[in-house]
Amino acid sequence: MTHAQRFRDVYEECYPRVLAYATSLVGRQVGEDITSETFTVAWRRVRDIPQPALPWLLGVARNLVRELRRRDSHQYAVAAEEAQRISSGARSDVGDVAADVTDREAALQALASLSDADRELLTLIAWHGLSPKQAARVLSCTIATLTVRLHRARRRLEKALEAVSPAETASVAPAQTPPAQTSTAQASVPASAAQVPPARAPHRSTDRKGALT
Repeated sequence: MTHAQRFRDVYEECYPRVLAYATSLVGRQVGEDITSETFTVAWRRVRDIPQPALPWLLGVARNLVRELRRRDSHQYAVAAEEAQRISSGARSDVGDVAADVTDREAALQALASLSDADRELLTLIAWHGLSPKQAARVLSCTIATLTVRLHRARRRLEKALEAVSPAETASVAPAQTPPAQTSTAQASVPASAAQVPPARAPHRSTDRKGALT
């Protein structure tokens, strides 16, 4: 397989999910820019893209968002506010984020009340369909560290849910094992980010700060 074909395959498979992840961090408009820059990095480092490619790509996108935050805190703050509005109104199923809580609206409200770090970790697992190992790669931490963080984030989510809707959460059924990740690219994409523009080749340069080291 040529490098060009490898890049095309990765692009077609992962673009919707990278866009969904970037949108969840910085809103749709800036998220599209971050996604474009992510695939620019991927094109330049196509030989370094592992299999599966998604955790690596999300790590690149996350680093680009962090660079934006350092470079332009005002733009980042505006973009992050838009992302929170999108998250609060998302129509995606958040059952596995909230340990199978049936009240989606309460779950969304509780999720929005968490810290950015907790919210990102929970949505990586639930909305974006990553395994703990893959999520650890995105967040540049060990699996052991991620396991502890995930446990604590879920506990804080449970408390937030009790505060949001104590009457309803009291009758929540026992948590079940989340369903296996679907193989379709858009299945775990929040509805607010599900409509993906036509694929386009990377068109602008970016520095290598977004690349994982």
